[in-house]
Amino acid sequence: MESSVRVHAHVTGTVQGVWFRASTVDEADKIGGLVGWVKNLPDGSVEVMCEGDKDRVDMLLKWLWQGPPSAKVAYVGFEWSSAKGDFSTFEVRY
Repeated sequence: MESSVRVHAHVTGTVQGVWFRASTVDEADKIGGLVGWVKNLPDGSVEVMCEGDKDRVDMLLKWLWQGPPSAKVAYVGFEWSSAKGDFSTFEVRY
């Protein structure tokens, strides 16, 4: 069994007002086995914190480069670290 990892991502571009947060939660649920959160930032970007098996987290990270149909993702910056077990669901934060 692969150990859990954490990724902290910052998504820029046209990523607010396009259902990015709700679509990220839906994608995390579709992939399964992921916990964490997604939220809008004041500068118009989106922040994502996700934990799970590395292959599943990587699937969500790859999806972030595309986002929902109306999004225009310019860049996804991210950092990997060890999972801390801070989350029990994947949710939108405000």
